Amino acid sequence: MGDIQNIFVLIKQVPDQSSKAGINPDGTIDRARAKRMLNPFDRYALQAALHTKKTYGGKVTAISMGPPAAVEILLEALEHSVDKCYLLSDKRLAASDTLATAYALHKVIKYAGDFDLIFCGLQTTDGDTAQVGPQIAERLNLPQVSYCEDFKIEETKVIAKRVVEGGYEWVKMQIPGLITVANSYHPLEYKTLRGARMVQHLLRNEEEKTNYIKIITLDDIKADPVKCGLKGSPTIVARTDKVSEIGGSCIVYQGLPAEQMVSNLVKNTNLPEFIKS
Repeated sequence: MGDIQNIFVLIKQVPDQSSKAGINPDGTIDRARAKRMLNPFDRYALQAALHTKKTYGGKVTAISMGPPAAVEILLEALEHSVDKCYLLSDKRLAASDTLATAYALHKVIKYAGDFDLIFCGLQTTDGDTAQVGPQIAERLNLPQVSYCEDFKIEETKVIAKRVVEGGYEWVKMQIPGLITVANSYHPLEYKTLRGARMVQHLLRNEEEKTNYIKIITLDDIKADPVKCGLKGSPTIVARTDKVSEIGGSCIVYQGLPAEQMVSNLVKNTNLPEFIKS
């Protein structure tokens, strides 16, 4: 059994995939028009953090970055028995790419205090880069395990099962460390009755809510604004295209030698000539 004291989990509010968010002129998502939801991949990270708390002890702190409305997913985390939350909300963070996001979040982690483990979702549905977790680990000089499907803690080490191409591998990681949780991990369990009642109480008592959800700015965490938001983001969205129609036809090649089927596929596919040759 490990001696775990503090567990951090990073979660993000993303546009609901079923809503029509639209695109801003600069190529970014128009989040103001979109319905909002907890990033589906972060649900697995949240479950991993809560499992660690239940099995090995400690307290779970949820950390998020986003507009004031992102407090919604932190309230949801509290319903699942998270102990404390931080929301980094600052207009200067707008249009942050993964580099700027990782910089800001690693500052929040330092602000929040000591930790044993940090859990992150594998990626987000609005970015799909899977870069932020590993970048945070690098900024904090932490060992990391990515694509983690299962794990156990033995003394000061995490024994993790991670997904690799064609199978799995078991690795050991020294604590403290960071884990990105694969979406093949255990699904998030139901909200607790105690957590749901507490959130209902907090919604009626705004002042008491600050004891559980602390909203902070770049000034609070002593972050350099030049490294945040659009200023700190070297990634440029060159062009965004809207798919007006999704569909197509499918041809199945079978019953012939493999070389002949590949040849037929190449001939009937709209590929550049240098690939066909």
